[in-house]
Amino acid sequence: MSEFLLEVQDLVTSFPGSGSERARVVDGVSFNIRPGEVMALVGESGCGKSVSALSLLRLVPKPGAIESGSVLLDGKDILSLSVPDMRKVRGHEMSMIFQEPMTSLNPVVRVGDQVVEAIRLHEDVSVKAARSRTLELFKQVRIPDPEVRLDAYPHHLSGGLKQRIMIAMALATRPKLIIADEPTTALDVTIQAQILSLLRQLQQELDTAVLLITHDLGVVNELADRISVMYAGRIVEQGDRREVLANPGHPYTRGLLRSMPGLGRPGEPLAEISGMVPAPADWPRGCRFCTRCSEVLDICESEVPARRRLSLTHHVACHAVEATE
Repeated sequence: MSEFLLEVQDLVTSFPGSGSERARVVDGVSFNIRPGEVMALVGESGCGKSVSALSLLRLVPKPGAIESGSVLLDGKDILSLSVPDMRKVRGHEMSMIFQEPMTSLNPVVRVGDQVVEAIRLHEDVSVKAARSRTLELFKQVRIPDPEVRLDAYPHHLSGGLKQRIMIAMALATRPKLIIADEPTTALDVTIQAQILSLLRQLQQELDTAVLLITHDLGVVNELADRISVMYAGRIVEQGDRREVLANPGHPYTRGLLRSMPGLGRPGEPLAEISGMVPAPADWPRGCRFCTRCSEVLDICESEVPARRRLSLTHHVACHAVEATE
């Protein structure tokens, strides 16, 4: 039996490109997550992180499509399931916290009823039992006056409370894996800290695995056990959080770290990674970071870098890195 709860291997998801060509937004992505572990998928906007998450749930919007690869959840082949069987997995064994709580809730349905519906969709329980469970979930995610909030509409609640509702909904059926897509993006700094603390506490209490999708390495340092760094549809670095943040092997990872605001540097401009993530139709033939990299070699423009091992738990795909034997 595998040690991993989720195993993603060579996942390819594409959208229509120019002519008959399809643009691979997710291009050969592989990673895995152990039970109870927090894996962070990190990168700039446009790198393919959210499309990767939607692929795991088989929610890629048309005309996008999963072309190839495998996704195993607790040994179950997600990509081969029928539509009815996938509905049983989605929201039950694997659930998602979306990045925009303001638009993820139905504005004309009371928030308590929305959680009740999620429970009854996957479990044969009465409305009364589901409502009782919802009240307990509201208490679990630290919603003040939970009895009152059950009957509130989304527009009655702050952004932070809406996000707590989304977390409660994701936890409603005790999933094995929660995908958290930029869970603090729309919140102010104080509320962000509260939501991150809540996520960590709940993850530890329930021993639920989490795939955390973010561009914020500060959030990664707060929550993650391991990191996969994604750029232009591919994973460029993977490893234990401490190793990756202390000894980043890929120039892109180093650029992300340098661009973070830090204490003790008042008045100094932030470092930046020049240029932008290229569009999928314009990705370079070799290393996709070569057009923005300050350490580029001639080989980078023509050959895709192989995955090199820096340690037993730390790998990087870069021509400029020496592998450990």
